[in-house]
Amino acid sequence: MVSVERHADLSRLAGEALLRAGYPDVRLVVGDGTAGAPEYAPYDAVLVTAAGPSVPTPLLEQLRPDGGRLLMPVGDRDRQWLTLVVRDGDDFHARALEPVVFVPLVGEHGF
Repeated sequence: MVSVERHADLSRLAGEALLRAGYPDVRLVVGDGTAGAPEYAPYDAVLVTAAGPSVPTPLLEQLRPDGGRLLMPVGDRDRQWLTLVVRDGDDFHARALEPVVFVPLVGEHGF
């Protein structure tokens, strides 16, 4: 498992909490979450916990080609849809699941 956090202090706190919870093998990366962590790809699943205007292309590219999944809130800052994307080779199939409101995704490929 890999987690990307843009704030070093939050990443450190998350690491401590994960250790206490019994998850010592989670890789924590400090960086732009909209760019993912390509050095550890491909991923079976990507979970984005902030809303963006669209799914960042780098995250799609890091999904496993044969059924990799991404779950992310997509929309504007006030109204979004929890969206599931499944990769099939070079094709990506997106489905809006339900309306949600998350904090904005900040980074090169976000708001």
